[in-house]
Amino acid sequence: MHGSRVTIRDVAQAAGVSPAAVSKVLNDGYGVSAAMREKVMRTVAELGYRPNAAARAMRGHSDTVGVVADIGVPIVAQVVDGIRKGLEGSALDILLAPVQSDPHSQQASIDSMLNRSVDGLILIAPGLPRRALDTLGASLPTVLIGRHGGGRRFDSVMDDDAAGAALAVEHLADLGHERISHITMPAGGLRRPSVLPQTAREDGYVAAMRERSLEPDVITTDYSEEGGYTGALAALKRDRPATAIFAGTDTVALGVLRAAHELGLRVPQDLSVVGADNIPVAALPQISLTTIDPAGELNGSTSARFLRERMDGRMNPVTYALTPSLIVRGTTAPLEE
Repeated sequence: MHGSRVTIRDVAQAAGVSPAAVSKVLNDGYGVSAAMREKVMRTVAELGYRPNAAARAMRGHSDTVGVVADIGVPIVAQVVDGIRKGLEGSALDILLAPVQSDPHSQQASIDSMLNRSVDGLILIAPGLPRRALDTLGASLPTVLIGRHGGGRRFDSVMDDDAAGAALAVEHLADLGHERISHITMPAGGLRRPSVLPQTAREDGYVAAMRERSLEPDVITTDYSEEGGYTGALAALKRDRPATAIFAGTDTVALGVLRAAHELGLRVPQDLSVVGADNIPVAALPQISLTTIDPAGELNGSTSARFLRERMDGRMNPVTYALTPSLIVRGTTAPLEE
């Protein structure tokens, strides 16, 4: 447009529609026909129109969704990709805030998001107190991923982590294993039922072991490869060592495999290992890890859908649990006597 900034009026004139119709399409409003959306978005692309983010923020909208997550956790990449796909076709962009697992880091990033006038928040595995999350949800459309227990002011999307742990125990027990250890991490000061996946997995593991009259063995370290290594040494350097280990994540399972190798144990002949998260490295032929698949991408896309509903005015809270599945690969086998 002769070097000047393209406006909504320019788009409307070129598309042969009203400025209000263009605004409705760009804001992903209800009642917009597919033909109208296609016409407007084609014109937007042809003219190179970009919304003025600063002006929109001054009017209380920024067309951005804040995503707060610990990007050092491998499955987070799958979840964020699901969020991206869930927002396709809307005018919303993602503003990602990498954080650590501690609540102070998470709260600082949330405050920064609020200062940037984001239109909604998706928090992946937040460790904040339940009361703080309810307060946040009362002020801004908010969806939590991986936080159990639900809330009054926000939506929650999570895996049924207890059911996933039960799948792991049932698989190993059916293979003849009785001494099955579980490596987890601390609950982070959270109380049931408002807990993070590690606590729900631990609860599911303990319940599944007791249902089969087996003695639970919970080893608490952290969700890292080093944590898995340390936990595995504790489980395997005993008079009656574990014959199977359910690791809290696939990253933890990699540490378990390293410990088994150092101790001269064959996997799966001497030790069976199950992980959780089904990260890409788990499927490599050299690893071939049996694991619980939590459908990370589906977690993300579902949370994006719920957030858009919230932004469109839904007030009642929704808690949605996805059913995990067991992916059997090469690290589990029948117990050899």
